[in-house]
Amino acid sequence: MKKPPAPASTSGLGPGLRRYLYFTAATTGAAIMIVEILGAKMLAPYVGTSHFVWTAQIAVTLVALAAGYYAGGRLVDASPRLSRIYACVLFAALYLCVTILIVRPVAYWCLEFRLALGSLLASAFLFFVPLALLAMVGPFFVRVLAASVNGVGGVVGRLTAVSTLGSFVGTMLIGYVLIPFLPNSKTMFLTAGLLFCVVAAYFFVWEIKRGKAGIVTSAVAGLAVGYIGILREARAPSSGAVEQFRGNSNFGLLQVIDNKAGNRRFYLNDYLTQNIYDPGEHKSVTLFTYMLHDLARVYTRRIDSALCIGLGMGVVPTQFGREGVKVDVVEINPAVLPIAKAYFGCEPERFHLVIGDGRQFVNRNTNRYDTIILDAFLGDSSPSHLMSSEAFSSMRSLLNPGGTLVINCFADFAAGRDFFGASLEKTLKHVFRSVRIHTSGNGNVFFVATDQTDLPMPSPPDLGQVYPGVRDVVQTAFDGIVEADPLHGIVLTDDYNPVEFYDAANREQVRRHLAEAMRSL
Repeated sequence: MKKPPAPASTSGLGPGLRRYLYFTAATTGAAIMIVEILGAKMLAPYVGTSHFVWTAQIAVTLVALAAGYYAGGRLVDASPRLSRIYACVLFAALYLCVTILIVRPVAYWCLEFRLALGSLLASAFLFFVPLALLAMVGPFFVRVLAASVNGVGGVVGRLTAVSTLGSFVGTMLIGYVLIPFLPNSKTMFLTAGLLFCVVAAYFFVWEIKRGKAGIVTSAVAGLAVGYIGILREARAPSSGAVEQFRGNSNFGLLQVIDNKAGNRRFYLNDYLTQNIYDPGEHKSVTLFTYMLHDLARVYTRRIDSALCIGLGMGVVPTQFGREGVKVDVVEINPAVLPIAKAYFGCEPERFHLVIGDGRQFVNRNTNRYDTIILDAFLGDSSPSHLMSSEAFSSMRSLLNPGGTLVINCFADFAAGRDFFGASLEKTLKHVFRSVRIHTSGNGNVFFVATDQTDLPMPSPPDLGQVYPGVRDVVQTAFDGIVEADPLHGIVLTDDYNPVEFYDAANREQVRRHLAEAMRSL
């Protein structure tokens, strides 16, 4: 009968090594949280940030942790040699370097699947292995550090506490330092580099006769792969395009890119085009900037004050400000304004800017407005918390009599794909007396809501100030009035707002279109 392995003992562990094991546990705990959160951010440009994506990332993380805990226990029962677990941490660091290089092709491959499945596959392929390897550290160290059964409870408590504190530090770093100020690829690179250092320090101090050449070779190879991935992510735009600006923010990577001819300037957030501008004419060439301004103008008898929820590139609030309107703007991303001012003709002196969440602003604000422009997006969709009856009720309370709410969003009114459009119209009619929907058929849909009993056009749209290249589509959008089938929608509330689920097919299509379009830049 095979003799079971002898119980692990701390008799061979010096105080320095014991402290280092706790440091390793804290470091791997921090790395796990960084990878979990950063993984979703790395996939966001391709699959978005919907609940499907976060569900996939969290699910993959939990399954990886479960697998790692189990594997770590089996590994230490087979042999409690510390070099084996540090080899696992080394391999995790190597894998993280590889993810920097392959995230783009993997994400594009997963776009071929439905969003729920595609995001799950992408997350699993990229992050399951390193997360599982890092999770092996906890059960392995419990066995190594516990001198006897009587001491297991204390060891488990200390290791869990230290690892959790490390996870706390990692969460704070990724949320408040790394994501806002570093590209995602560099953050993953630094995380892998830290893990390499943890492994190297162990082998060079406590395993001085074992594996130094292999550690150095693996670290150099892994960091080289990761660095190539960073260079690929930071590469210059193709086709002669010129990158005017590139910087990270709390809400993703921001870029300003001019085309080769110099007559189109693109504003991108996480590689997705948010606005297009003609720097020579100093005008936007996108439909929605004109529709938001002009719909408010034609449906509102008089505009002396306006609230814009979402700054964008500042085109709409700047235009209102030039017309003498008193404008308040609430924008959640503080990094947007300098870009808007430097590259898109935004004139911040013409409006009052508040940095914050639009819903919080309307809930606490007491000012009154003649029109409210709602143009808030998370890449391919509008934030759900701004699209509920409670949110619209708060907005209505800020409107003067006869005031209007104008909304820009993506919606489809074809049977079977019209849940969001029908629900949004139904929700608005639950709050306002009159609602009208305009669309040109190109994806952008515009809702106008008011407490008036009907929606006459007091003044026709002034197409003379519209950029010539989009003048026809603006006219088409003004003429394109549609109605949704109320039977296909529900009243959206804070308590029940399932648009991300029922509108998933449309959002997948929009996301896929935006992601594919960015390949040409």
